[in-house]
Parts: sequence; C-alpha cells; structure tokens
Amino acid sequence: MAVGDLQKTVGRNLRTYRLQRGLSQEAFADLLGVHRTYMGGIERGERNLTLKSLERIAEQIGVDPGELIYEKKSDQVTAD
Repeated sequence: MAVGDLQKTVGRNLRTYRLQRGLSQEAFADLLGVHRTYMGGIERGERNLTLKSLERIAEQIGVDPGELIYEKKSDQVTAD
C-alpha cells in the first residue's frame, strides 16, 4: 500500500456512506460537526485524520471504525 492510500480509502468509504444516506457533503459535514471544505478534503484523501477523529466520525455514522479503513467494493458497503 502506497503512502496516502489509506487516506483515500477512508475518504471513498465515507463518501459511499454519505451517498447511501442521501446527504450532501454540507449536510454530512453538519452532522459530523465539521466544515464542508474539511469534509471534502477527507473524501478526496487530502486530510490526514487522527484516530480520535476517525473514531468520532465512525460513531456518528454508526459504523465500526474498521469499516472505514478497509478497501471494499461499493456493493459491500451497507446502509443502516
């Protein structure tokens, strides 16, 4: 795995969860208590999340933090 791949995987997974919930990036950012541009940076893999932030985001969307860090096919990510 190359440097930065994990950030991109987390971003893709978060984007998938957001879209499954029918939320805009702005609404998702509001739900998580972060700014929209910060959320966009996370989704693009440009932001390096702390473990604490990853855990908080996972809790807010109701998934185990591990669900966000592993690459999966888009059809493997399930909505609550």
